[in-house]
Amino acid sequence: MTGPQLFVDAWDPSYGASFEATPGGPVAPSSTQVDTDVELPAVDWRAIGPRAGVAAPHVVLLVDGVRRIDASVWTAEEDGASYPGIAASYAAGVVRCDLERGAAELAGARVGRGLFTASPSAQEVTCGQVRYPVHRVGGSGELSKLPAAVQAPLTALEVAVSDAARTDGDLLVVDGPLRARRQLPRTLGYIKTQHSQYLDARLTAVVTGLGSGQRSPVFRLGTAWGGWSWYLRLPVAVGAPWAGIVRLECSPDLEPQDAIALADLSLVTLPRFASSPYKDPRAPQNLVPIAGLERRLRGMLGDARLLHRALTMASRSGGIR
Repeated sequence: MTGPQLFVDAWDPSYGASFEATPGGPVAPSSTQVDTDVELPAVDWRAIGPRAGVAAPHVVLLVDGVRRIDASVWTAEEDGASYPGIAASYAAGVVRCDLERGAAELAGARVGRGLFTASPSAQEVTCGQVRYPVHRVGGSGELSKLPAAVQAPLTALEVAVSDAARTDGDLLVVDGPLRARRQLPRTLGYIKTQHSQYLDARLTAVVTGLGSGQRSPVFRLGTAWGGWSWYLRLPVAVGAPWAGIVRLECSPDLEPQDAIALADLSLVTLPRFASSPYKDPRAPQNLVPIAGLERRLRGMLGDARLLHRALTMASRSGGIR
């Protein structure tokens, strides 16, 4: 009896895997309701290639954000209680890719910081010119849950920088699920890592059987943040079943034909941005403009050691107000 065929994931293991199985394994179905009879009836699902007459937009905007915890803090309340908190920095930026000129440039970037805590008496922290305004969180404010609180202001910052860079007829690609950004026009959510398997085994076989530059039919997810979705395989050497596969999302408010049009547009647009293994440990899913943007944004956050030292000094010298 022969064993199963073994594949090695192209991603550097320090970044996880391009497909992360649930404890029940890759074949464990998601509980999410899925409508697969959108573009094609489920019984007719097949790989879809580029359609004749569909051209990439002249301008593509790719937006991403990064975040970092600069320090963990604790408060001492007058009543003797104590609350944990985090001082965090985050940044968002957008790269403008002019496909006609073959040029890419940083179209905008902004940095935000905050003190995230459930403390009712916490005040803004100032470290020279650096400010950490209070972002009060609900509940008991457990330390392990505080990093997730940074996502909302980071998303708002991503929306702000992308809004300032938009032009008529462009396409905006957001790194990650759309979530609160689903109201943005001509916008795709780009999911690199597949944590959940939404399709049954037969339709999953269609996805893992995609060739480079092919996509699945559009389907609809019934989650709270759900919407139209499809899978696409970027250019990749033959390898693991999920190698090079990303999932795309667009607004659930769109008509089905408009979602299908965006799916066709993604197929003639995104593969050109795919990264190479010798350049990026998360190739090909980590798009080249996004990788460069992430490096730029992390640099804008400032030196982590200096900020930690400044926060420590501010807490000792009354820099909290």
